[in-house]
Amino acid sequence: MKLYTAKTLEDCLEQASNEIGVNKEDLMYKIVEEKKGLFSKKVTISVEETSDVILFIEEYIRDICHAINLDASLKTFYRENLIKVLIETNHNSILIGNNGKSLESLNELVKLAVSQRFKKKFRILLDIGNYKDKKYSRVIHEAKKAAKEVLSTHVDTKLEPMTPDERKKVHNALTNWKNIKTESVGDGKNRAVVIKYVPGEVKNKPENKATTAEEE
Repeated sequence: MKLYTAKTLEDCLEQASNEIGVNKEDLMYKIVEEKKGLFSKKVTISVEETSDVILFIEEYIRDICHAINLDASLKTFYRENLIKVLIETNHNSILIGNNGKSLESLNELVKLAVSQRFKKKFRILLDIGNYKDKKYSRVIHEAKKAAKEVLSTHVDTKLEPMTPDERKKVHNALTNWKNIKTESVGDGKNRAVVIKYVPGEVKNKPENKATTAEEE
């Protein structure tokens, strides 16, 4: 972790980008201090070496794949504080598991290992053979279908339990629907989205749109 101080956040990011050699949009940072005076201001940020975190994640995943005799190729992206790793193996179904359970467990295992290594939680999403993107499309389709039914009948409906990232996709997909509100209910693996009818010309303001790291 390195500290950078300048008059503006943009200047801090520019300094870090030039020194570390990483695009500004790929920097992993947080604002440590922000002082505003009458004639001057100062911003201090701390910047993680994103490349170190990514290298650790990739090595960890490759070790797991090697242990179960899988050949893996990885592509990693960092956007909006989310590290996304796309995985391709010679037997994707093994890592995906029944209804994505193995992939979900692998994702949690990687997050735990990274948290222990760097003493900080990171938002990490693993996808294998575009399984997650395809699953997102399916759950969003079902959610929109259910929302239309709720608008017609004015009867609330509860969707099947989903993972945190899937619930977030559903919440966001229905954000601009008039007379529709979504919220998550339940605990752990039983947590699910409820789609509710709300009278009047209102737009959905899902409780989980601004999500925490645990919600991803």
